[in-house]
Amino acid sequence: MTTSTRHDIAAIQDKIREESAFVDRLLDEVGRVIVGQRYMVERLLIGLLSDGHVLLEGVPGLAKTLTVRTLAAAIRTSFQRIQFTPDLLPADLIGTLIFDPKESDFKTRKGPIFANVILADEINRSPAKVQAALLEAMQEHTVTIGQNTFALEDPFLVLATQNPIEQEGTYPLPEAQVDRFMLKLAVGYPDKDEELEIMRRMATGPVRDVAPVVSPDEILRARDAVEMVYMDPQIERYIVDLVFATRDPATYGLDDLIQLIAYGGSPRASICLAKTARAHAFLRRRGYVTPEDVRSVGMDVLRHRVLVTYEAEAEEVTPEDVVTRVLDNIEVP
Repeated sequence: MTTSTRHDIAAIQDKIREESAFVDRLLDEVGRVIVGQRYMVERLLIGLLSDGHVLLEGVPGLAKTLTVRTLAAAIRTSFQRIQFTPDLLPADLIGTLIFDPKESDFKTRKGPIFANVILADEINRSPAKVQAALLEAMQEHTVTIGQNTFALEDPFLVLATQNPIEQEGTYPLPEAQVDRFMLKLAVGYPDKDEELEIMRRMATGPVRDVAPVVSPDEILRARDAVEMVYMDPQIERYIVDLVFATRDPATYGLDDLIQLIAYGGSPRASICLAKTARAHAFLRRRGYVTPEDVRSVGMDVLRHRVLVTYEAEAEEVTPEDVVTRVLDNIEVP
């Protein structure tokens, strides 16, 4: 590392320290309502800072919806919760044209998608037409109603939940839709002490109110700071090696994975790994990315982008198992 690079990192470090001041305020405010679930809250923040959408998968009762609602309330932005159901129509999501008899003309009525933070609750309960309507908004940050296209305000974040255990009456998300989510989180149970605190809080009164402690401008400035976080070329090559190992495991000595992987991560996986690793470093108040940053977010970025073969399913090998093997065997710089 050259002297000029060290000076650059020092300047970046000062910028990160300045722009990350809101993180503790935000975590403290969310912590007034949410007990534990630090992993979930941090990953939601990483999605927010990386301008990427997040899919949360977990059994009912793990505070997925409450966490998203609390996070949105702590940010001074607009929030909409959309309950996905089998009879939901695209117009219920994005809006539609309404005929005005007084003016003999159609007027645009915008749907709930026109908000900064969207909670798509039980997203796999709605059919493909509704999921496709959400796709444009997620990818392009625009919505088309009739002949008109409307831009969505920044920040725009879709946080979707789905239940992995009850599949009756659901419409599994197509791979193209799942790939639009930067992170897919596997939300787990709290430990004993956390559950005891949850029981004491929730069984003795209403949920506490959350005050908005962060402005949208602070989020947008933090995003600019995240993009400044230094990433060494060796870290960049490490990210590419991780993704390539899911496509061509034999090159990396992972011959036993050849028959287990149907499709590996796309270039979008490499992009998302780089963005989220920078955001992870930002949350740690660092102006540079370490291999540990990449490894910390690797599972959440890759688990939904690696498709396993029927042979793997027969052997009860999951995408998480494959990603774990890749993370454990690719040489760390």
